[in-house]
Amino acid sequence: MTGSSVKGVGSVKLEHFINGGWRAGDAAGWRTHVNPSDSADVVAEVPVGSAADVALAVDAASEALETWRALPGPTRAEHLYRWAAAIADRHETIAEAMMREVGKPIGESRGETTRAVAILRYYAGEAVRALGDVIPAQAPGALQFTLHEPLGVVALITPWNFPLAIPLWKAAPALAFGNTIVLKPAEAASHTAVLLAEAAAAAGLPAGVFNVVLGTGSAIGPALLQAPAVRAVSFTGSGGVGAQVAAAAAARNIRYQTEMGGKNVAIVLPDADLRQAATLTAAGAFRYAGQKCTATSRVVVAREVEAPFLDELRRQVASLPLGPVSDPSAAVGPVISEGSRTSILSALDGFDAEIVVPVPDAPEYARGWFVPPTLVRNAAVDSSLAQNELFGPVLASFAAEDLDHAIELANSTPYGLSASLFTRDIRSALRYINRIHAGLVRVNGDTTGVDPHAPFGGMKGSSSGTREQGPAAREFYTEIKTVQINP
Repeated sequence: MTGSSVKGVGSVKLEHFINGGWRAGDAAGWRTHVNPSDSADVVAEVPVGSAADVALAVDAASEALETWRALPGPTRAEHLYRWAAAIADRHETIAEAMMREVGKPIGESRGETTRAVAILRYYAGEAVRALGDVIPAQAPGALQFTLHEPLGVVALITPWNFPLAIPLWKAAPALAFGNTIVLKPAEAASHTAVLLAEAAAAAGLPAGVFNVVLGTGSAIGPALLQAPAVRAVSFTGSGGVGAQVAAAAAARNIRYQTEMGGKNVAIVLPDADLRQAATLTAAGAFRYAGQKCTATSRVVVAREVEAPFLDELRRQVASLPLGPVSDPSAAVGPVISEGSRTSILSALDGFDAEIVVPVPDAPEYARGWFVPPTLVRNAAVDSSLAQNELFGPVLASFAAEDLDHAIELANSTPYGLSASLFTRDIRSALRYINRIHAGLVRVNGDTTGVDPHAPFGGMKGSSSGTREQGPAAREFYTEIKTVQINP
């Protein structure tokens, strides 16, 4: 990687990380990426990438596979611990690069970098756990057991909104269980991916075990999915692209996992602590400008408390600082691009959109892609605003007559990722838990986030059905071999 320091202004010219070294982009060209908070700040030049780059990376991962999978679990664990330490050593550098590259406020960028260290340490521990079970055999005196073996070369296709955490919650378990990796990060998250690779190299991760190919999805994705040595793909991104990934993987009969967004909901019942509900709903909807797959994009409120809840919600949203990403107090930053801002504002046409916090008319906001935190109350349940993922600081509010009506409204979208209920009544909570169509279910908590050791994934159009993180990751990144030894 060439270029200037990530701190302050200055761009870097990025390179692929293949077989433990850096490879410059070829004649396919380069694309320039800017800071979403200040479009005059050029962050990086990213190679478009090519099928030739993919082939080199897959070959490197294939060559490294047998040696890596043969290492004892404790040895692989030591590599992951050292990688975690290398990230910790570069904590501020990585956080500042993330801040500039994807427009994540510096406080959240630091938090994600800390989380990345925790993810690697957790899976270092998983690498030394038992990978199999002893099973009683019908044959007298026979020993029967299972082994969990690595799949082989795994392709990871990741989004820009969590440019460190999502690649690692895929890569760490894949490596812990003996696979090797080719990572294709979102273009807008290329610099963070390169810094992740730098940390891997500094930690002494063996050449070819972890490879990063930069570039456009159209140039890299098909070549990666069609590479004969690739035996699985884990994808996080849009539903349309996820469907293409699933179809390509199914056609080759390789394992796939697709996480594809949500239209997440908070339900507020009459007996809820309205201040708690409003505080957590505001945070879930508007922090990081609503650019989380688990962000709260709908709130369903019991009609009898709708007015006081929305009043409190407005107060809580107004208390979330809107600011440039370098401001340590900022909670609501810009959206990722000018195109995203245009799309979000266009989606609000025809609706009674209430701007809760206006974007200040000040120089530090003029060159950023800021969208004001907005509340919409008149959207029809079947409208595009109520049904489609918007990925911006917009919250749609609906009134419900009772719990059953609230759950019906909550379940009325094609997605089923995350949901939350605010109540003091255990009977209501249990009814909701059993009937809500969501993979992540909260009571008196916001819809965002999940512990690194807990399974993550959705229902319906949010997911292909598998789960990431925690013990569930072993089931995706390994296959079971049943063994019987007879006397």
